[in-house]
Amino acid sequence: MNTAGAAPLPKRRVAILISGRGSNMMSLVGAAQHDGYPAEIVAVISNRPEAAGLAWARAQGVPTFAINHKNYASRSAFEAELQAVLDKVGAELVALAGFMRLLTEDFTRHWARRMINIHPSLLPAFKGLSTHERVLAAGVRITGCTVHFVVAEMDGGPIIGQAAVPVRADDSPDTLAARVLAAEHRLYPQALAAVASGNVTATDNGIQVRQMHPVSSETEETLMICPPAQQS
Repeated sequence: MNTAGAAPLPKRRVAILISGRGSNMMSLVGAAQHDGYPAEIVAVISNRPEAAGLAWARAQGVPTFAINHKNYASRSAFEAELQAVLDKVGAELVALAGFMRLLTEDFTRHWARRMINIHPSLLPAFKGLSTHERVLAAGVRITGCTVHFVVAEMDGGPIIGQAAVPVRADDSPDTLAARVLAAEHRLYPQALAAVASGNVTATDNGIQVRQMHPVSSETEETLMICPPAQQS
């Protein structure tokens, strides 16, 4: 079939959830400003009205919403309002970027295979908080970050991509966190692009890859979208 001159596929509509400064949100918004990127950011939503990332997103022309979780009697009530906003903006995908709220099983089930998150370790190792302190205490030599589909289990779900970051002998939690965060800013836009384009999808058996995404090795960090062991 001759596809010359075919119209480009529509961009997937993405809402980003944050709780603070949202530096990963900034990397996604920046990537989405390029014409060839397969996603558009239709909203930035925070559970904290004072989150600094909201002002930054507004300055970029992205619609923002503050839904203060303290105003709701239960997680389900908060999530009902969150879902109403997601419906209002026509979100097709949700990207968590420093969103510090555990989501209920009902909400994650509703967004199954359409919601992704980034975590500052090479999952399944070092789930949860205080990641860099625990990495240094364990004496591991390689850490990094992971983008994964969200499921009810915290920091669980099929892995979309990872970036490996060497641990240096003189690292502190702060210096290690800064280098891992820089890798996150490179990995997350690539992983979202892979999902938004349909090149990577979640299945009952893990991850299905239609087309391998390019691997970047421009820095000491190694980025890989969809580890081969996850392909089906």
